[in-house]
Amino acid sequence: MIGQLTADPYPLLARLRAAEGVSWLPELAGWLVTRHDLALRVMRDAAAFTVDDPRFSTALVVGPSMLSLEAAEHTRHRTPFARHFRPREIADRFTGFVRAECARLVNGFAADGRAELRRALAGPLSVAVVADALGLAGTDTARVLAWYDAIVSTVDEITAGRSPGSRGAEAFGELRAHLEGTVGRRSLLTEAARDLALPEVVSNAAVLMFGGIETTEGMIANLLLHLLRDPAQWAAVRADRTLIPAAIEESLRLEPAAAVVDRYATRDTALAGASIARGDLVTVSLTAANRDPAVFSHPDVFDPRRPDLRKQLAFAHGPHFCLGADLARLEARIAVETLLDRLPGIALTGEVAPSGLVFRKPAAVPARWLPS
Repeated sequence: MIGQLTADPYPLLARLRAAEGVSWLPELAGWLVTRHDLALRVMRDAAAFTVDDPRFSTALVVGPSMLSLEAAEHTRHRTPFARHFRPREIADRFTGFVRAECARLVNGFAADGRAELRRALAGPLSVAVVADALGLAGTDTARVLAWYDAIVSTVDEITAGRSPGSRGAEAFGELRAHLEGTVGRRSLLTEAARDLALPEVVSNAAVLMFGGIETTEGMIANLLLHLLRDPAQWAAVRADRTLIPAAIEESLRLEPAAAVVDRYATRDTALAGASIARGDLVTVSLTAANRDPAVFSHPDVFDPRRPDLRKQLAFAHGPHFCLGADLARLEARIAVETLLDRLPGIALTGEVAPSGLVFRKPAAVPARWLPS
């Protein structure tokens, strides 16, 4: 079953959702929530379904942070960062930088007539934006990508119930040392250090860095895959760029870069007929919720013109809604606009599909175009 959930989870998730909505999966040692309404209920009710548990996978790697704390402690950790991620601040602060970075990256391969766009554009762009946001400009991109690859792999291993080895801990140790060395410079981290202890600043910065890179890289790669695998969809956004935001939301719905979020029951409770015991793992499948036919008609079809796209749950919901959602959307929009401007006749050169148990994206997005 782990293999199915990693490679092509949708047939299995559809069967589970149709049968019961909340299923006990021995392979995950926990419950899997597959209905949209139940996913909302779990993510909204932090009193009954918490992230604050010693088994929480990301906290095992980077320590306590806004991602793994609740109530007042969650607010204390999140607030010093949240004020910098409001929509107006993001538009004013990052639009020019993202455009310039996209142009710089595309300049590096446009003349070649082909590239692998996940590693040539989506990954480096997400690294550059997170580094700039946290005041880490100049940090070697390959080094950051190596850290986050190790951390993501470790979170995947923990979620799958396997021993993760030492790679993640070693990577976080290097990242921690690097972040501690930058707090003294004037940056978002310097401001956060006024309200948080240094280890707390580092843990939250690590969450923002690894989350911002992983989910944004996956989000852009999945979006390009959805648009380029159907020439009519690419032609539609080329003809009318106002469709790009809707295409982003539909891509997020169809293939969330973060497939699941974990919670733990704080008390014995019943959920859609399931008897959940205190301490049980309750995993919300965002992938399943986003294809719930009770909410989205023809849910397996990529359709940017469908109504109610904002009901998609790719950025989670409730108190742990993704802090960087609007920044990720900005990056995805400008990435598509840049490719439309610079790469005429762009098309995929191979069959690719997203995969991953916790974080889903294609291994590669190979493309060709008419070199200028």
